[in-house]
Amino acid sequence: MSLACSRSLFFMAFTAAALALGVSFHLEYVVGLKPCGLCLLQRGCLALLMIVYLIASVHGPRRFGSFVYWLAGVCASLGGTVTAWRQVLLQSDPQQLAGCSPTLDNMFGSMPWTCVLRRLFEGDADCAEISWTLFDLSIPEWSLLFFVAMLILGAYQLLRHVWVACRRPLSGESSHPAIAGD
Repeated sequence: MSLACSRSLFFMAFTAAALALGVSFHLEYVVGLKPCGLCLLQRGCLALLMIVYLIASVHGPRRFGSFVYWLAGVCASLGGTVTAWRQVLLQSDPQQLAGCSPTLDNMFGSMPWTCVLRRLFEGDADCAEISWTLFDLSIPEWSLLFFVAMLILGAYQLLRHVWVACRRPLSGESSHPAIAGD
């Protein structure tokens, strides 16, 4: 993979993540939707994904660095996918949820972060509320689609790096076969 190609691909992924993060801030501050705990976790995964791809596009890594950046992007996408999937499940069956939970400030002030994460994944009534849709898909469903797309892109790039590495010869020979007429 050439340097320009990897930089442009990282930049396009960064741009997509920045647009998605911008839409989430627009929905919160302009439209007036209040994000729940799972929405904030998805936003954190999206910000991490955006930062990884921004650093990668500025850095312009070679093979190993590109592999590391794609791996970090896959991890961030996987975290966002799991979080969005959990919220979609909570929205599909809201009867299983408790009424309210304490605010994030209170939870982080009184519990360790692992307990806060577990509590957020259990969900509350705010997580199951569908307050906005576009083309009959809720915000977590759109988020799930975005994270799955980023996961597929990252996994494809990782597999491509592995394929190229496996096709290289182990000895000092050239990987291009000699032309018979030479």
